Amino acid sequence: MLTRFLVPHEMTATIKDFRSGIGGGYKMVLRYPDTDTSTKGKTGEKEDGYTARFTTLEPYSKIVCLINFETTEASFKGEMTETITFHAHEGGTSLTIRFENIPEGIDPKDNVEGTASSLSKLKKILEEGSTHE
Repeated sequence: MLTRFLVPHEMTATIKDFRSGIGGGYKMVLRYPDTDTSTKGKTGEKEDGYTARFTTLEPYSKIVCLINFETTEASFKGEMTETITFHAHEGGTSLTIRFENIPEGIDPKDNVEGTASSLSKLKKILEEGSTHE
């Protein structure tokens, strides 16, 4: 299911080496669509690869991942922290996503836009009631 929503815009993704639990994580490779002729990938010509390691997993409350992009470009190196906090309320659950230490090569506006795109996809999946994958 992560490859259906944790991918901004029209990108596609594959997950490799998923391991659950604290210290576990996954490797994700995102691919830009062939029609995107203006974007250069961080890992390859049309690819962004990264590893995410779980440092906090509090059921129904919080997930913290340390993210490292696979790149040779110095401006995309460094460990970025993603904190997802869940907030239960009448009628459902909302969430907050906070990023810290975003590598200087990533425009914060692009990060916000990509995150909003992923959340929009997640909302659609949940509204459709899809539970497979």
